[in-house]
Amino acid sequence: MTLPWRELLRALRRLEARGEIRGGRFVAGVAGEQSALNEAVSALRSIRRKEPDGALISAPAADPLNLVGIVLPVARVPAIPTNRILYRDGVPIAVLEAGQERYLVDLEKAAEWPARKALIHRPVPP
Repeated sequence: MTLPWRELLRALRRLEARGEIRGGRFVAGVAGEQSALNEAVSALRSIRRKEPDGALISAPAADPLNLVGIVLPVARVPAIPTNRILYRDGVPIAVLEAGQERYLVDLEKAAEWPARKALIHRPVPP
């Protein structure tokens, strides 16, 4: 049985009134009411202030945070565990879908191999 949205919203607003969570708009480009723990709001703010370092992170497309094609204006990546998304500084730059690589941005020649290696889920040396 699923919970009706109005019941969930009522519970979230009670938690906000008690100071246990925060309500607002935390993630740009995502419409609607958002709720987060106070620690999550602090973490989001610190990440926003952080300088980009070129970090590559590969995540399965089945991850609930897969917003490629939902929020971002590119083709959607089906939430299948074998599909992967590669992020650089939190921005999706490539996907692995049905064993095929698809790059969402133009990469410099020197950046192609580390990106490919990270996309297929192998650690990238610093």
